[in-house]
Amino acid sequence: MNQDAQLRLEDLLDREIELAQSLAATLAAEKAALTGDSAGAVEQQASEKTRLFSALEKMEQERRGLCDDPGAAGIAATVVARWRSLIALMSRCRNANELNGYIIRVRQHQIRQLIDIVRGRPAAITYDPHGKTFAKALRALARA
Repeated sequence: MNQDAQLRLEDLLDREIELAQSLAATLAAEKAALTGDSAGAVEQQASEKTRLFSALEKMEQERRGLCDDPGAAGIAATVVARWRSLIALMSRCRNANELNGYIIRVRQHQIRQLIDIVRGRPAAITYDPHGKTFAKALRALARA
């Protein structure tokens, strides 16, 4: 790889690492918003996350273009180190995003359960005072 291409690739990887760090921070803020009670904060973090994913995708296309260059053979150790750093960051971001998705699914399930209770639909399994299960609640809130 010639010196100019190597410098461009190093610069691009540095920018990708910065964006990945911003994404990690946004995912942490999104997690906090998901466990809080502000729908606006969730929307704001989701919007920022989408913007960062889009920017990372554009940079990935640019990086692939640099690496597909026939003169790109022999990648320097500095590029490899940056690449490994980026991969580690993106792996943490993926895990954080999956955790946030799990939190969303749990919250959706809780909301569905609450709506079912208010509408008087029986819960899947209800326990009586003695710990025995039965399929229908004794009294629906919707009839109260």
